Amino acid sequence: MTDSSFDAVHPPSRELLDDCVHCGFCLPTCPTYQLWGEEMDSPRGRIYLMDLAERGEIGLEGAFTEHIDACLGCMACVTACPSGVQYNRLLEAARPQIERNVHRKPFDRLFRNGIFALFPYRRRLRAAAIAGLAYQKLRLSRVAERILPPRLRATQALMPPVRLRSAFATLPRRIRPEGPVRRRVALLSGCVQDVFFHEVNVATQRVLAAEGCEVLTPRSQGCCGALGLHAGREQHALKHAKRTIETFEKLPVDNIVVNVAGCGSSMKEYRDLLADDPEWAERARAFSAKVRDITELLAELTPQATRHRIDAKVAYHDACHLGHAQGVRAQPRAVLRTIPGVELVDLPEAELCCGSAGIYNMVQPEPAEELGQRKAGNIRAVNPDLLVTANPGCLLQIGRYLDGIPMLHPVQLLDASIQGRQPTTSMSTQVGTREAPSSRR
Repeated sequence: MTDSSFDAVHPPSRELLDDCVHCGFCLPTCPTYQLWGEEMDSPRGRIYLMDLAERGEIGLEGAFTEHIDACLGCMACVTACPSGVQYNRLLEAARPQIERNVHRKPFDRLFRNGIFALFPYRRRLRAAAIAGLAYQKLRLSRVAERILPPRLRATQALMPPVRLRSAFATLPRRIRPEGPVRRRVALLSGCVQDVFFHEVNVATQRVLAAEGCEVLTPRSQGCCGALGLHAGREQHALKHAKRTIETFEKLPVDNIVVNVAGCGSSMKEYRDLLADDPEWAERARAFSAKVRDITELLAELTPQATRHRIDAKVAYHDACHLGHAQGVRAQPRAVLRTIPGVELVDLPEAELCCGSAGIYNMVQPEPAEELGQRKAGNIRAVNPDLLVTANPGCLLQIGRYLDGIPMLHPVQLLDASIQGRQPTTSMSTQVGTREAPSSRR
């Protein structure tokens, strides 16, 4: 019998590989198959490649790595599969195999290492924010478009509007509601979220307090490891998962609240990531059981705070790691429908990823751009006043291609309604001439 091409550290399991019956129900929902129509760039095609590698019939270099790298990891296929194939677990087993055993080209390796040297660290992101502000003030983007290679062009194009006051702001460690405490929660403030979307964290704290929650936000928290987990950097993910558990497990809270879809997905997976570690398995299981997306938690609580009217046609975009990976679809919509005046509309091809997918839009800029343009076209087709989505990566990716339509996190729209004011967009540079929706008592 031929030896497997995978090493012995958690390879894709034969049992999970055999679950796929190659029926094809996943094909219409797979972004890369929709772009290229290539069988090996579909979920069943990638499972076939894993099957061949597990049998030792192909190596990990070349085609295997190319097609696994091209996967966004959006998990739309998991939602679509009638056989319950756990493609998420297969992909998250295959990618570390590549990272350990495949020698990447120097620029590819350097670029990926640069991403992981910057994005998981808030202090480094704040330093980058200063450089980014200078970059934007000097209007260097046009020059960069002409001279930078595709990956660096994509990275600079995704740069959000930099506001140093927000980038260097800190959140209160504890916020108490005015009335009785209905629930005590801890908030993950995040990395990119806290530096470039700090206002989302502020709105999250306010809404939770208005709904009767005491909110603890530990200063010592860091990266949750989501980027590393989804990119196959297993040691990075393990390191940051353990640190996150250590930070939050000692807090006397009922739930750990997350307002970033990718982070929430990873934190719920800690129980699988650390399942084989006798020191951490039970701690990880207990931690993951407490994790809630902000919309999940709000949907569990009967609305307490008064909602003021906001007359707006609101398009909701399902972030993949919220809708597909976590199965949280009804809750965000239910929360938004508590706002009087909001007309909530879904998007055509809602199951297709926008092309953000963690670091995907930086390491695979061409297909990410095609998917971003496609998503922007589907948003324009429903002619909304606002776009709402629960992930900063989606806001950055869609904002690159969508002019004139303000974009918000769901909690920001709810916060504006509770406060009785007009919503303020997260992506102010993307607002065109369209009038903002009205908010009134």
